Amino acid sequence: MTNVDDLELALRLADTADAITSDRFRARDLTVDRKPDRTPVTDADLAVEDAVRAVLAEQRPDDRVAGEERGGDISAARTWVLDPIDGTKNFLRGVPAWATLIALVQDGTPTAGVISAPALGKRWWAAAGRGAWTGTREAAERISVSGVREISDAYASTTHLGSWVEHHSRESYLRLVDACWENRAFGDFWQHCLVAEGAIDIAAEAIVNPWDVAPVQIIVQEAGGTFTDLSGQVGFQGGSALSSNTHLHGTALELLRR
Repeated sequence: MTNVDDLELALRLADTADAITSDRFRARDLTVDRKPDRTPVTDADLAVEDAVRAVLAEQRPDDRVAGEERGGDISAARTWVLDPIDGTKNFLRGVPAWATLIALVQDGTPTAGVISAPALGKRWWAAAGRGAWTGTREAAERISVSGVREISDAYASTTHLGSWVEHHSRESYLRLVDACWENRAFGDFWQHCLVAEGAIDIAAEAIVNPWDVAPVQIIVQEAGGTFTDLSGQVGFQGGSALSSNTHLHGTALELLRR
């Protein structure tokens, strides 16, 4: 299948996910369990992943699937990588900043990706060589990163600041934000999408899983940005993440050096 066909399927998978998550968001009977790593999982997380896997089993029976809740690996030539709800803590507390993340990874590289955040009324998507977009399929707007070139003019974001203590260096992140014009903690998928839109310039995370950032990589890249881990290695499987408008990437990596 072509990237366009795969992207169209990814968008339809996001529609399937949105129908479930929108119905379960702020539901009084939402059930929440704790996984072995002490992170929460809701009945909506499981329902979304199962529904998406069912569609893929019908539409792409030869492809592999790797999801946050049901497992799987990304070693096959074609693998769909799923995060049914990125921002589960927000979801279960009624904060609208959460999304379903879907990516097709071919030979280790994302070639199509969708991030859908229905409670924010936002969706972002991209396919290799076709640019990055937001909006709806009927009213899509092409997006691109900012043109900011000086770190002193940059707007930066991270997720939980405490994760830097355990997984990288709190001091290095503070070095980065002290050098920037402004910083916030928009967190998770949203900050990377804001980089792709040009609303902010840098998003950094000390620890991520592959399903957290597989679609982020292609969306940021197709928007003209750069996506690496904190060592500067391109790819979504490095265990950390740095998105930027490209102009500031080298400076950000140097400031984040431990």
